[in-house]
Amino acid sequence: MPEARKTFDEQLQELRNDVIRAAAVVGEAITAATQALLGDLGVVDQVIADDAIVDDLNHSMEMRAFEIMALQQPTAVDLRTLLSILRIVHELELSGDLMVTTAKAARRLYPKELPPRVRGLIDRMGAQATVQLRVAVDAFADADTTKAVALPDMDDVMDDLQKEMFRAIFSQGAPDEDALQLAVQLALIGRYYERLADHAVQIGAWVHFMVTGELPGPESPSALEMATSDEPRPTA
Repeated sequence: MPEARKTFDEQLQELRNDVIRAAAVVGEAITAATQALLGDLGVVDQVIADDAIVDDLNHSMEMRAFEIMALQQPTAVDLRTLLSILRIVHELELSGDLMVTTAKAARRLYPKELPPRVRGLIDRMGAQATVQLRVAVDAFADADTTKAVALPDMDDVMDDLQKEMFRAIFSQGAPDEDALQLAVQLALIGRYYERLADHAVQIGAWVHFMVTGELPGPESPSALEMATSDEPRPTA
């Protein structure tokens, strides 16, 4: 193997490894943010700190990917991999941002007591988001389109959980001012988890592109649409 090619393959593998590393941090953030909503406010600062790691990895990977494309002249398959990495790490960064917003929401809710049904739904939504992210990252790591194309069907579970969350909120009866504020916060939280699952689906779409060369179709939300919609950003 020519030395230049060996260096290219090593650089590409480092990028792959960093995608998996960033996904692991986001996965931990999902668990921690869910714990925060269920009462453990001590993990909120860790979610915020870990998000900085994902942001730094994203910036580093972007710069290295651009350098590889400019200097190494990758072939079609390798170029698809680089483009997919750039899109996937963006989805991970947005996912991390969502968990920061979710963890901070736990502070706004404290010390309100969440109804048992809502607590159970939050726990299930956190678990579902974790599973979908893990499948998406496994699909990337293994270049496995079977796992990638399974994600939209898995996402139906999260959509159903979000609908159940809305039903749980509205079943509380006529709210007073405090109850109304709680309902709004819980509706937003349900939306954050649903959006998190959408990012996992989009990662799967980019894995499919990486392997097959087929761009994500109109049936999956594009990264641009998701980034320019009402995507929440971390707030102070």
